[in-house]
Amino acid sequence: MARRRSGLVQVDEQLVAFLGLALASTVEVPQQRRSEPICLMPLRRAQRVGIDRSVTGPRLSEAPEQTAAAPERWAELVLVTPHGVLLGKLPPVLVDVPWWAEVASVVRGVRELHGVDVIVLRLLHAERGGPPGGRVTYLAEVATPVDCERCPLALDEHPRRNSYARPGGPERDLAWATGILAARGLAAVGPAEQIKTWNLSSLWRLPLRDGHAWLKVVPSFFAHEGPLIAALERHGGVPRLLGCERGRVLMAESPGNDGFHAMLAERRRMIELLVRLVSSCRAELPALLELGLPDFRARPLSEAIANSVERHASELDRQDARTLSRFVAGLDARWRRLSECGLPDGLVHGDFHSGNVRVAGERLTLLDWGDAGIGHPLLDESAFLERVPEQQRSALREHLQATWRRAVPGCEAARAAVSIEPIAAARQAVIYDRFLDQIEPSEHPYHRDDPVRWLRRAARACERG
Repeated sequence: MARRRSGLVQVDEQLVAFLGLALASTVEVPQQRRSEPICLMPLRRAQRVGIDRSVTGPRLSEAPEQTAAAPERWAELVLVTPHGVLLGKLPPVLVDVPWWAEVASVVRGVRELHGVDVIVLRLLHAERGGPPGGRVTYLAEVATPVDCERCPLALDEHPRRNSYARPGGPERDLAWATGILAARGLAAVGPAEQIKTWNLSSLWRLPLRDGHAWLKVVPSFFAHEGPLIAALERHGGVPRLLGCERGRVLMAESPGNDGFHAMLAERRRMIELLVRLVSSCRAELPALLELGLPDFRARPLSEAIANSVERHASELDRQDARTLSRFVAGLDARWRRLSECGLPDGLVHGDFHSGNVRVAGERLTLLDWGDAGIGHPLLDESAFLERVPEQQRSALREHLQATWRRAVPGCEAARAAVSIEPIAAARQAVIYDRFLDQIEPSEHPYHRDDPVRWLRRAARACERG
């Protein structure tokens, strides 16, 4: 069997052998079998555990700049074997990272407090309506049965469950990554570390002799990410792929640090990188659409926005509902005004902000292409500007628009930015509705309030222009 050490998976020949056996057997078992608790004794009391501040990588933190003010997170784990047999639950651990998807500190805390090595699979329950903080219950996998408290829980099946959220799923992903490394003459020199897991991704860090490799596994609606990065690699500014297939990406480590706290000059260069990438691949849009990127151009996005407004009309106050009804009715005219501004459709990153850029001196790497699509390039403007310090916002807005004017001479980027602002906010509501439609209900708390939140922002933007 694969060795487990420091709460992580040892990626070596033993792991591959173990996975060969696991893949030859049935990973899921009948529900009645999985509902039977085994070895049920209480462990140590809950306490706070520390976090490893050295962990860095793609999308490590959802919003680290807000962590200090965020409420505490108590992590409680329900345990299953790699074949899905329910064992019971562990007493909760108080961890220092409040964001639910960040699980490195949970894995580390459970090991420190209970002496148990786990792989977190998925969210089961949260006492709060959404992140961060509160008491959060996860399903986690252990290699062998351990003493734990009785947990009369019937584990269900769901057709929208991600492969990495199932027992045995992460092991298969790591075995794939190990094979990719071996084909390149590389090998992990220590155990892989689980960094993040939620309905949008599973993220692992694999230590190599020189740096790390990053394994990212995503659901089917983000499966275009790996092929898109491969298509963009020749333009530079994106992660270096070691291997990819639909839904799995193995990346070389991008040097530097996440740019959440970047300086003004660094953020200017981030804008220039995005504009360069979008401009350089404009002729490739038909091929990019064939990779499965969402279509955010005028007609399909207008239809999706109208559907989201109708879907959430009862959750909006009367004034916002009226404002958005007029907005939907006027979308055709708004798109015509945008077309007159002279900025052609192109690649949209979809989640462009400084935290998704690795900064290493003059070298920048733009991460996280799962939200990418094809549409108006200024759809990325609002997401970037809203996450920068207020004192930088005006200068960066002017720089973004000036950069587009240089890239597309004669365009009216400033006028386009005014017209597209409510469309960009409403597109976010569309995105979160799509997430909710394609993930299992236990994961809905991550996104449940987001569509209405963004529709309200779209209404505010309509009032401004």
